[in-house]
Amino acid sequence: MLALAQTAEARIIYTPAHHVIGRYGHYNLDLNHDGITDFTIVNSTDCNPGTCADVLSANPVKGNGVEGKLRREHRRYASGSTYYAYALSRGAQIGPTRPFAGNFMAGFWCGTTCSLTFSSWGPWRNVANKYLGLEFQIHGKTHYGWARLNVQIRGMIVIGTLTGYAYETVPNKPIVAGKTSGPDEDSTGQADPAAFDAPAPEPATLGLLAMGWPELSVWRRNESVGATQ
Repeated sequence: MLALAQTAEARIIYTPAHHVIGRYGHYNLDLNHDGITDFTIVNSTDCNPGTCADVLSANPVKGNGVEGKLRREHRRYASGSTYYAYALSRGAQIGPTRPFAGNFMAGFWCGTTCSLTFSSWGPWRNVANKYLGLEFQIHGKTHYGWARLNVQIRGMIVIGTLTGYAYETVPNKPIVAGKTSGPDEDSTGQADPAAFDAPAPEPATLGLLAMGWPELSVWRRNESVGATQ
């Protein structure tokens, strides 16, 4: 009876993990283990004679969302827009009042021989123990969760390591980033300010956006079609 009572009170389901998403890699994240992919964390690499780029993104399936928002960039020579996924700090509250329109995490770009021109950018560039805020559906009802990752840029590769994830079993109830058990509680913890004001891409990156580089679709969120891998 005690075990049943503890199960009934548990509102957060936590799953420890250790999955490395390196070049050309991806991970299908199933938050509630029902056999349905909720998000796909993708590492996409593309090289051609003039440029080479590696991009890490968190792509929701249709109906789900990653906490973040559109950021527009305007410079003298180029302009573009990117849907940034916030890199939340432990204690940040994830729930219905937050924006869920992100997917781009971090990227690396280099031009010509990659020895003279290069750029790295994004709110997840070289961070440890940061959290994706997640909104997803279970039987048509909205639930909230988080995924914890470390992200490093090594050479010309963006490497993401998923170290755990959790979700709130009660529909429409916020969850606190990093909380792994027990009934959820309100928190005054805030997201990392850098997540809300992500650094602007460097000029080389903006040029890439302006040229309509084919891999742009990797980190631009498609409102109607999510990742289905």
